[in-house]
Amino acid sequence: MHSPSRLRNTLCQFALALSTWSLLHSGALAADPAHTTLRLGATSGPYSDQLRYGVVPVLEKQGYKVKIVEFSDYVRPNMALADGDIDANLFQHEIYLKRFAQDHQLKLSEVIKVPTAPIGIYSKRHRSLAEVRPGATVALPNDATNMARALGVLQEIGWIKLNEQANPTRVSERDIVSNIKQVKLIALEAAQMPRALEDVDFAFVNGAFAIASGLKLTQALHLASVPDSFLMVVAVRSADLDKPFVKDLRDAFRSPTYRKALDERFEGYVRPDYLK
Repeated sequence: MHSPSRLRNTLCQFALALSTWSLLHSGALAADPAHTTLRLGATSGPYSDQLRYGVVPVLEKQGYKVKIVEFSDYVRPNMALADGDIDANLFQHEIYLKRFAQDHQLKLSEVIKVPTAPIGIYSKRHRSLAEVRPGATVALPNDATNMARALGVLQEIGWIKLNEQANPTRVSERDIVSNIKQVKLIALEAAQMPRALEDVDFAFVNGAFAIASGLKLTQALHLASVPDSFLMVVAVRSADLDKPFVKDLRDAFRSPTYRKALDERFEGYVRPDYLK
């Protein structure tokens, strides 16, 4: 008959073996051993929520400790990434990433495209675009790439005409050759747009900021189309692009858990091909 102490030792060894087997088969030891804690940056609202509900649970099952760092502007997330304060970010489209990296001489790279809430024209004073009148105020983002996107939409809806020779991804107010509807353009930080709706006739509000402020995509008077180059992307430092944690991060966006979160919480978002 076994002694009590020997029996306890046997049970402890069995429990340890069972725990190890469970970790191995659950994938909880699959975390990048050199990068087990991940700091993921995102603008507050739908993109931090995509991480919270669709990506973090997958990474945590793989053994990572994950912290979401929220930002309220379009400058700090890339600077924080380049400085190593975060390991990846989700807040920008491909064109913005490339231009920001070039302008600031940063080595950042795209990992994967994600479902995107499109930029739209919103108003608290008007029920339709047809109500535009000469002198109407239109707020648009003051960062170069989103301003170019907004100006392209204004041309699409027939309010302005842009120089045909200008690069559509880099156009600015200087490229307006005809202000057909005689609107007054006001450039503001993208994060200020929801608040600006109280003071202007129309405002371009990026999808993330619209939803974070309580607006619904269905409230937009017009939603912009979203070409692949304007889909939001996950970015990392270029030096990290081939590291195991980046592969695990990419795979998390392709997981059933992420797709389920999209179906339940992010209806109406424009999805990249791999999620259609």
